[in-house]
Order: sequence, then C-alpha cells, then structure tokens
Amino acid sequence: MTHPALANRIRSAVDVDAVVALTQDLVRLRSENPPGGETEVAKHLRGVFAGMGLTGRVVEPAPGRPSLLVATGDGARSGKPVLLVNGHLDTVPAAAGGWRHDPFGGRVQDGRLYGRGTADMKGGIAAAVTALQVCRSLELELPCEVVFHLVADEELGGARGTAELLRQGLVSADACLVPEPTGLRLCLAERGLMFAKVATHGIPAHGSEPAKGRSAIITAAAIVQVLHDNVFPQTPHPLLGTTTCNVGMIRGGSGPNVVPEECELRIDRRILPGETQPDAEQGIIDRIASLGLYRGTDYELEVETFCEPSEIDGAHPFVDFVARSCRAMTGRDPGRTGLPFTTDARFMRNQLGVPSIVFGPGDLGVAHTVDEYVDIDALVTAVGVYAHVFASFTGTEPLSSKPARSSVDTEVEGAHSVS
Repeated sequence: MTHPALANRIRSAVDVDAVVALTQDLVRLRSENPPGGETEVAKHLRGVFAGMGLTGRVVEPAPGRPSLLVATGDGARSGKPVLLVNGHLDTVPAAAGGWRHDPFGGRVQDGRLYGRGTADMKGGIAAAVTALQVCRSLELELPCEVVFHLVADEELGGARGTAELLRQGLVSADACLVPEPTGLRLCLAERGLMFAKVATHGIPAHGSEPAKGRSAIITAAAIVQVLHDNVFPQTPHPLLGTTTCNVGMIRGGSGPNVVPEECELRIDRRILPGETQPDAEQGIIDRIASLGLYRGTDYELEVETFCEPSEIDGAHPFVDFVARSCRAMTGRDPGRTGLPFTTDARFMRNQLGVPSIVFGPGDLGVAHTVDEYVDIDALVTAVGVYAHVFASFTGTEPLSSKPARSSVDTEVEGAHSVS
C-alpha cells in the first residue's frame, strides 16, 4: 500500500470520541506519585487491550506499583521487528487549590481536555492505544510486533517501572517510541540531572560575638553565589543548549543567637550528553574551589540522585522513518527538539542501545502545572501518526556495529532518578 493510500485510510478511521474518552478515563483514575498507585489505571488499560483480543502481563515489584506489558504477537517466533511503546502511568500530584477545572474530571472545553496527566502523559498513552485500535479496525497486517510497556514510577525515576523491567531482562526491541509531550516534535536528546547535597562546616559561637565563630551559613551563601544559575565550562548542545544549576533548598542553624555550625544546600544540576556523574561532581567542586573552599575540610558533597543524559543521532534511520510518518499524516515536517529533563527513553538508549524517539501530544509548558491540558487536535494527530508508524515499521539498521549492552549483564544506571 502506498503511503498516501495508507494515510488516507488511517485518517478516515481515527475516532475523535474514542481517544478523548480513553484519555478522560485515564485522567479520572488517580495515579499521583508520590505516593504512587497505578493499579486502577493499569487495570483499565488491561481491559482495553482485552477488548482487542490481547492479553496483558503485569509486573508488580511493590504492592500497588504495577507495570503493564502487552504485545500484539510473539516477535521472536514471527521474525518481525519489535517496536516498543514506553509510557508511564503515574503523574505528579495535583496540589489542592488553584485549579479552574477539576484535575481529575477530564473536562473538555474550547478544544482542550483538562486534567492531571492529560499532557504528561495519559493523553499520549491514550493516543498510542487508540492508534492500535485503528490499525485493527482497518484489518491492517502490521509488518512489526508492537509492544506496550505502560509503566509505574517514572515521575520519581523509574526504579519500580522501566528500571525494574530492565533488571528482569524484559525489555527487547528494535526501536522505541515514547509518547511524552513534545508538541508533536521529534525529541532526539534530553539533559541528565544530578541532585546533590552540599553541607558546609562552621565553628559555633555566641550570637552576641559572631567574630569568635565561623558561620556555616555565610559559607553556604558564598557557594550559592557561584553555583546558582551560573555558566559552567561547556560546549552548548544544538538541541539542549547549556547546562544549568539550581540551588533549590537551604537549611541551617539552630537559633538566631548561635553562630551556625552547619548549613545544608540541595542542588539540581542538569548536564548534557557526553557528561558523566564524575564530570558533574567535578564541575561543582571546581566552582566551589574558586572560593578557596575545599571538599572534606570546608564542606561535604553527597550525590543523592544521578540520571544520565541521552540522545539519538539525528541521522539514525529511525528518526527519518518517524518523520516520514508525520509528513504522511500531517503534510509537514515535525521538527526536532530536545528536552531539558529526563524520560524513560534514557534506559533504552543508554542501557540497551535501542534507538528511541520521544514524540507525543501536549505542550511541555503545561505539564506538572495547574490546569494541565492537551489539545484535542493534537491527540487526533498523534493517533494518526502512531497508527502510520505501527503500519509501516519494518525495522532499522544501526549506525554502527557496536553491540548493545545487555540489560542482564549491565547494572541499570539512574534507577533512582527524578525527572
């Protein structure tokens, strides 16, 4: 079937009401993380897949933290390439107050669907599942096996979700699509993060004689000045720009009448592909050393979370393939972008060497915000593009012959990271 003919058939089969209704169903099933609790969402989606004649498998490493695995067939037996769709079922919490629309109501107004998770990323999951329904309604013979990993715990790093699936050796694919909100642009790169604690040391003294002590707060304040929102030595990334450092928390002192003996900062350092945890640590150490302060004497540095950056080469065949499906369905090139934070795509890219693209409906700027929403037109477009991808994927050839690292033999990095 020619691309125009396939695109026309898919376009005519997309049911707006179906993707809206499924998104609403998912939004109305709360799965805020923390505390976590994806059971009802996973159960509902398992029923949706059962309606297509597909049996889902649940992996639940902790009570109430299930990931749902569903495949259209057995890729190993069929010999077909495997296309993985990875999406997370959890959302960030919806703080009370400030919402004009019920965060769990799924209200539709003026072409938008409102609610927690509409953009990040229940709308993307609904679009991908609806796309498979479209393919089956058209009785298309898919050239690939489509595998869904709808996982828990992404918002707090994926230790109970995608990282757990890797630990069990359950992730294997020729390519991966992650329907996070990208404004329907192809996200090819994402920054990594390091959360760290900096604890400064002081010498206590009576508050009436501060010169007799050394204030840990004064030392911490100087460190804040050289870390927060300052430029580190780097080469900007074409899609991600520069690295950042945010000093997000401070705690110190025991009372106004005591020169503080201790102070604690917590920082968020975002890094670029090619940078490692030692690189990120050294950047902090060098910057603080410019003040004449030294680790182990004047302060301690403890890395609490590290999540590696990741990217796919823009020349990879899978990038062009997805772009062609976008053009077939929309008549325009989707454009390329990067994300300032991390997604579960990093596990496939870095641990398994699986070419992975993040592409989905929703504006990144409204994710995690009050009155989060997704445009219904974007949901519909995503359904069409995903269906075209499913109906067209015949595999990709890697850019090099370097073997991918096995999820069984390789320790999962960044399993306790936060996006």
